[in-house]
Amino acid sequence: MNKSIEFFEAVNSLWNKEIPEEVMSRAKRSLLDYLAVTCAGAAFQGKKLQKYFAFAQPEDGKFRVIGTGRDLALKEAVFLNGLNGHALDFDDGTNSGIIHLGSPIFSLLIPLAQRYDIKIDDMLHAAIIGYEASYTMAVSIQPVHKAMGFHATGTCGTLGATIAASYMLGFSDEERFQAFSIASVAASGMLKVLDDGSELKPYNVAKTALLSLTALQLAKSGFHGNADPLGGRGFFKMMSGKEDVELKPVLLNGTYAIMKSYTKPYASCRYTHPAVEAAIHMREQISTDDVERIDIKTYDLAVAGHDHTDILGSYSAKMSIPYATAAGLLFGKAGLQEFSEEAVKGTTILNLTKKVHVTADEELSSLFPGIQAAIVTIKTKDGELSDRVDFPKGEPENPLDDKEFRDRYDGLMEYGGVGSEVGGVVYDTVYRKNATVDELVKRL
Repeated sequence: MNKSIEFFEAVNSLWNKEIPEEVMSRAKRSLLDYLAVTCAGAAFQGKKLQKYFAFAQPEDGKFRVIGTGRDLALKEAVFLNGLNGHALDFDDGTNSGIIHLGSPIFSLLIPLAQRYDIKIDDMLHAAIIGYEASYTMAVSIQPVHKAMGFHATGTCGTLGATIAASYMLGFSDEERFQAFSIASVAASGMLKVLDDGSELKPYNVAKTALLSLTALQLAKSGFHGNADPLGGRGFFKMMSGKEDVELKPVLLNGTYAIMKSYTKPYASCRYTHPAVEAAIHMREQISTDDVERIDIKTYDLAVAGHDHTDILGSYSAKMSIPYATAAGLLFGKAGLQEFSEEAVKGTTILNLTKKVHVTADEELSSLFPGIQAAIVTIKTKDGELSDRVDFPKGEPENPLDDKEFRDRYDGLMEYGGVGSEVGGVVYDTVYRKNATVDELVKRL
């Protein structure tokens, strides 16, 4: 049996199992998180979206571009939802897979669910399987995949989103495999988009969702892909540099991938979070005026591309451990406002950012991916303070409680221009039995 068939049969076996109640409950949170983050992302990119609409003149249609109040053609909705869903780098993901899971999957599933009048719970069943497929692929090839310069959200996310949608739409086994095979050809994602002030990281999600849609359309049209897209000179060789890859099992360590995902309390790259939280822990004990130097030790994968102190804009700030840590120390938080284009030009925070030095620590690196830690040491005129964080807030080991999650949801919706009444109705609709996806998103 080739590895593609092995993977496919494992995923199919999971699809045929009853989804545990706690997993479905987590999926509803993931959907709410996606909707709120995407509404806020649309607001954040509002000016660029207006220019996009003016130049591209997209066709009107029946599919909601979440957070804009506009209904466009299917492909435009899929693409723009992906672009907005990852605009703030505030969407969920997992550390061991080094991948954002929900944004590509929901960006594709929601417009398709609108087209075929699919109920929310049925969409969520498919999404759970998509999370599992994306995560299993990612964890099988990480961390070498990242070291080679790939963004797993774009590569493995293409496979997971395609598989999720093929189940939701009732594809036959043959159609589903061909969609997967075609998606393997299309999968791509570049980590270079994190560097030098680039604003294209969300594009990895947008094109992932769109390529997944194309794979579905080609498979349904009868196009055939390779019989083993993972093996030989296929996906594994391309994405890891070797054919002999150990395919990890689904339900790795006995839990669904969606249960392994984090929900971000800080509006920056996940690599910044342990240091941000450590800075917040210490801020009441020092005056930032007295800070002479801040040293951060963390695991090696978090350093490259995230240790810069030259901040070129909001996107650059979100990727910077020094800037995010400075925000936590100055403001006691690192939310949307702390990464606004206005905030990232502030003299005080930029001066403090320059005092931050990030290095890889051998011991902390050896603990990855089980623990993603940072040790922050702040030197002042009067002495030195230090704090270590292993599991920052939002991790599965340290999850947001119900109030924290709802406050985050409400704050994102408010930032996205969604009133509390509408936001409340959307929230309640996710939990209403037999509600459809179209009912859910038409208010956004």
